[in-house]
Amino acid sequence: MFQVNRFKMSLFIRRSLATLSKEPNPNSLDYCSNIVRQYDYENFLSTLLLTKAVRSPALVVRAFNVEIARVQDTTSDPQIAAMRLQFWYDTVGTIYKKDQQVRNVPANPVAQELFKVCSSYKLPRRYLERLVMARNNLLKTKYFQTLEDVEKYAEETVSSIYYLLLSIAGVADVHADHAVSHLGKAQGIVNLLRSTQVASHHKMVSLPMDLLMKYQLSQENVLRGGDSENLRNVTFDVASRANSHLQKARSISVPKTVHQILLPAIAVDNYLKRLEQCNFNIYDKKLKLTSGMLPLNLYINSLFSKY
Repeated sequence: MFQVNRFKMSLFIRRSLATLSKEPNPNSLDYCSNIVRQYDYENFLSTLLLTKAVRSPALVVRAFNVEIARVQDTTSDPQIAAMRLQFWYDTVGTIYKKDQQVRNVPANPVAQELFKVCSSYKLPRRYLERLVMARNNLLKTKYFQTLEDVEKYAEETVSSIYYLLLSIAGVADVHADHAVSHLGKAQGIVNLLRSTQVASHHKMVSLPMDLLMKYQLSQENVLRGGDSENLRNVTFDVASRANSHLQKARSISVPKTVHQILLPAIAVDNYLKRLEQCNFNIYDKKLKLTSGMLPLNLYINSLFSKY
C-alpha cells in the first residue's frame, strides 16, 4: 500500500508539472514553479495538490512571495535589500494601474504572471502590498519585541498569501478567513523557528525579545548558535503558540473547497511534532531535513479532504 501511494504521488507531481508546462507562456510559469519548488518545497507540494483551476495562479502568488522573502538572503547590504523590496512594491502599483497592459509591466517572469493573475482573479491589492511592507519593516527593526509581534508578522506575511488563495478559489466566507488567519500565524511562527540558524548569519534574532529576557538569554547567546535549556524553554513557548493557532485553524468548520487550501497544515504539524521529538532543541540537525513521508502524507490527506 505504501509503495503504491508513493508511486501515485510521484506520478501526480510529474503530471502536474507537465500540465503547467502546457499553460500559456510556459517559460514564465515554469520559472514561477521552479523557484517555489527550490525555495518553498513544502508549499510547492501542497500547491500541486490543489485543483487545476487554482494550481497555476497559486504557484504565481507563492513565487511572488519567494522573491520577496529571498531579498534578505541574497544580499548583506540593507540598502540594496530595501531597493529590491521597493522594486516589488512599485511593481504591485504598476500592476494595478487603470487599463494596464502586460507590456508595461517590468520584464520579470514573476511580475508578468502576477499581473495576469491579478487581472483575471481581481486579487486584493492590499495583501500583496502587505507582503512587501512586512518584509521591509523587519529589515529595519531586525527583531521582534514580543511573541505578539511575531504573530502580527506571520499574519502579514503568511496569512496574506492564504487570503489571496481564497480569492483565487472564489471563496468569500468569514469562517474560511478565520481558519487561514490562524494557519498563517501557525506557519509563520514555525517559519521563524526554522530560520533561527539562517537569521543568525544575518546578525538577526528571530526569537522574541520578551521571551529571551524571561529565560535570561541575550541576543549574543542565540547568535552563537549554542543549545541550552533556556533556549529550549524559549523554543517551547514559541512552538506552543504555533500549535495553538494550528489547532484553532483545524477546529473551524469551513467549506469543503477550502480544505485543499489548508493542506499545508500537515507540514506545520509535522515540524512541530519533530521539534518535540528533539526535545525542542532548535539546532538539532534532524530538523534541517524534510520528512521523507511528507509527500505521501500530503497526498493521502488530500484524498480524504483532511488537513
